[in-house]
Amino acid sequence: MSEKMTTVRQLEVTSPVPADIDIANSVEPLHISRIAESLNLSPDHYDLYGKYKAKVLLSVVDELQGSGHGHYVVVGGITPTPLGEGKSTTTVGLCQAFGAFLDKKVVTCLRQPSQGPTFGIKGGAAGGGYSQVIPMDEFNLHLTGDIHAITAANNLLAAAIDTRIFHEASQSDKALFNRLCPPNKEGKRSFANVMFRRLQKLGISKTNPDELTPEEVSKFVRLDIDPSSITWRRVMDVNDRFLRKITVGQGPEEKGMVRETGFDISVASEIMAVLALTTSLGDMRERLGRMVIGNSKAGEPITADDLGIGGALTVLMKDAINPTLMQTLEGTPVLVHAGPFANIAHGNSSIVADKIALKLVGPGGFVVTEAGFGADIGAEKFMNIKCRYSGLVPQCAVIVATIRALKMHGGGPQVVAGKPLDHAYLSENVALVEAGCVNLARHISNMKGYGVNVVVGVNMFSTDTKAELSAVKNAALAAGAFDAVVCTHHAHGGKGAVDLGIAVQRACENQTQPLKFLYPLDIGIKEKIEAIARSYGASGVEYSEQAEKQIEIYTKQGFSGLPICMAKTQYSFTDIASQKGAPSGFVLPIGDVRASIGAGFIYPLVGTMSTMPGLPTRPCFFEIDVDVATGKVMGLS
Repeated sequence: MSEKMTTVRQLEVTSPVPADIDIANSVEPLHISRIAESLNLSPDHYDLYGKYKAKVLLSVVDELQGSGHGHYVVVGGITPTPLGEGKSTTTVGLCQAFGAFLDKKVVTCLRQPSQGPTFGIKGGAAGGGYSQVIPMDEFNLHLTGDIHAITAANNLLAAAIDTRIFHEASQSDKALFNRLCPPNKEGKRSFANVMFRRLQKLGISKTNPDELTPEEVSKFVRLDIDPSSITWRRVMDVNDRFLRKITVGQGPEEKGMVRETGFDISVASEIMAVLALTTSLGDMRERLGRMVIGNSKAGEPITADDLGIGGALTVLMKDAINPTLMQTLEGTPVLVHAGPFANIAHGNSSIVADKIALKLVGPGGFVVTEAGFGADIGAEKFMNIKCRYSGLVPQCAVIVATIRALKMHGGGPQVVAGKPLDHAYLSENVALVEAGCVNLARHISNMKGYGVNVVVGVNMFSTDTKAELSAVKNAALAAGAFDAVVCTHHAHGGKGAVDLGIAVQRACENQTQPLKFLYPLDIGIKEKIEAIARSYGASGVEYSEQAEKQIEIYTKQGFSGLPICMAKTQYSFTDIASQKGAPSGFVLPIGDVRASIGAGFIYPLVGTMSTMPGLPTRPCFFEIDVDVATGKVMGLS
């Protein structure tokens, strides 16, 4: 590998801060090969996708097997307003500070955003202001096609499910067997390799199809899927509320095989969660194969490998497993990979990206990754799910806070996306800020419980006052934070996060405790749910009849040893989004319990979770266009 070369670029900042897309378009990105060189990557270690993106190959991890890791930092946040509190921006700004101002080797690890919110209500997720990933339009749109690969794989499996039910309903055991294991020209039958997985599951050790008894043939060819138990839905990467509930099988040739189902957004697919939690190509193959799509009429779980499709899914995903290399405005490296939902899935970028990055930065370097939503959701799942599967140990957790969110938690007026902020958020009110710091304090306490040092990054806005910022710092330190730092990275880029970088470096170098999980895996599903509920401040958990039934089924099927991924509103510690601050003594209701067996977690539903967003009256797409003279994208936010 070649010697390190610098790619650091000095930003010329202006005030007021221009629109994100204007800033992104004002900076000419470096050719991605230069960013790769700065990480000592040779052309053999990556595949180019145009001038500004490259796929880093997993072989890098094997090649660097004996080298040490850098420091590992996760960025979470307090319970957010609907406007978001700037976790992505802080993550990027912190890394720009490390690379451009503190002379540290650094890699930012981020999730790939869905195109749904990009054209819907939220906009993109490349950071903001002078702390962004570029090219911003490529980051927020197709990138290197990973989400499209997930969409194709997911929908191939959906097609296989309905088709198998159709064929089993219209054919005898013999006809099914003749089509699944057709004789060749010599009259000999053979099993496809994937079929041995089903045979093994059935306890059949025979390798010659002609040796199967009629009873074994029937078991082998008939999955006998219960249509009412199917949990696998089709997906697309567009916000389309009219696809939330549909019926399939209405064509005249489907012989009345009508079934009610629906579409989810692509990033809600279990395949996305599998991509994020896999550790190798072989591991991904196994996870994809053991995804459960529903049950047989006898109550047995039916997997992708039962349908014979696990290998084909892996083929569709084989390039998607490689993280995408990009850059920040200041020329520091970024690995973009996976984008699972942060409620029904675990809301973190991939394990393989983090592993590659930790090897590339080496001892003394920094890998900074972001966990979705508030720390009670994304960072909790980072610790208890992602770190459990990766074996990686973080040294520091950054909790991002804003004055406006703390005022909201202190009893301020409702914050509504798309509407002007109330006067209370634009004028000084120290008492309101101090009252809201109970929310910050609980997040600090929870994160400290994992054995990591906690640094609070206060994402400063122009309307924040010195007295308000001082109140947050004092409250954070009183709650046990290692440090609390005011940041201006949105307005000043990496320069505005230098103090945060120094604090994070000190926190990492002074971290001495081992990682402590919130719960062990060998206790029951309910006990794990209740441990997480207590971290929210709940005094107990109430299970619906459906939840009780599902817990019993998953325990019987042997899945009770999996970690828990709570599907809950991001806007409150409770199940009620309007309950702000740090409520305690409430009972958390569990309406249903579902499972992502391939990804490797059980997810209880706290309230109703939408897995297909809708478009607002005035979606973001009204602003998006292309400059036909230059080809540059305009209006992305």
